[in-house]
Amino acid sequence: MQADIAATPVKAVKVTFTAGFSRRYTDSIREFEVQAKNIRGVIRAMNELFPGLGETLEEETSIAIDGVIHEVDYTQPVKPGSEVFFIPRIEGG
Repeated sequence: MQADIAATPVKAVKVTFTAGFSRRYTDSIREFEVQAKNIRGVIRAMNELFPGLGETLEEETSIAIDGVIHEVDYTQPVKPGSEVFFIPRIEGG
């Protein structure tokens, strides 16, 4: 007898923006949940919600995953339930 195996639902990744960034780009919405396995997938999902945002995220932000700032590596994996925080880059001269 074969047991029924229920598919485990994939838990979403939480995406968070600063207040100023969200005012400019996401109609003041600061938090989102998206399905993604890596940073590239997170950016793609956000670009689907707000066309053109993907390029802005790539060019103007740094990334923290679960509170740890990472070098920009779009293949960086994200685990289900992770929090991805996009931080506006600080430019100096």
